[in-house]
Amino acid sequence: MQIETVGILISMCPFSERDTIAHIFTKDMGVLVGMLRGAVVAKKNKPLIGQYGAVSWNARLDSQLGVFHWESEKNLSAPLMLNNDLLKLMNSAFSLIGALIPERESYEHLYTETERLLTNFVSSKSPYDDYLKWEICLLSELGYALDLSKCSGCQTTDDLCYISPKTGRAVCVNCGKPYENRLYKLPVSLSITEKFLEDICSAQGVNLPTGRKIL
Repeated sequence: MQIETVGILISMCPFSERDTIAHIFTKDMGVLVGMLRGAVVAKKNKPLIGQYGAVSWNARLDSQLGVFHWESEKNLSAPLMLNNDLLKLMNSAFSLIGALIPERESYEHLYTETERLLTNFVSSKSPYDDYLKWEICLLSELGYALDLSKCSGCQTTDDLCYISPKTGRAVCVNCGKPYENRLYKLPVSLSITEKFLEDICSAQGVNLPTGRKIL
């Protein structure tokens, strides 16, 4: 079996003295996992996390690990290397993709938003706000879309002060007052999206990635 597409190299884990197991987030096939031969010792065209490029995945059987052929076209992480905050945001995004996005399922919108996030990070005036929008997109792609357009109780669009941890929908001050200790307060922040992500991780039987916890 062979898959050919383009993607972003989001993680590498040493497998031997020469090889690594890599995760590549692709445009049309979601996350692909495979072996990168010689990645540890490569001196020319060395694979690096954050690279964008063309990828070919090959295996005799669909159920096998498979081997990558990787051709990097550009390094999206290179402009971020001198900014520790931007690197933390990139690593958080990559760790969440690796932990929560199932293999070989298309998430084309999330892929486009991920590429846009990395491309615009350096010129952004509010990178944390941009990253927050990316996490909201991730939640939506995972089936946890936040609806802040109107109150889930009375449908009003005024005085929206809370968000329900169960439904992800906004709640106005009047409807939310009796339950305010159980609701999250608006506006949406990284601490709120973290709580939703923790719930998703728990449902999937995984821990929230360390890369996300340190933000």
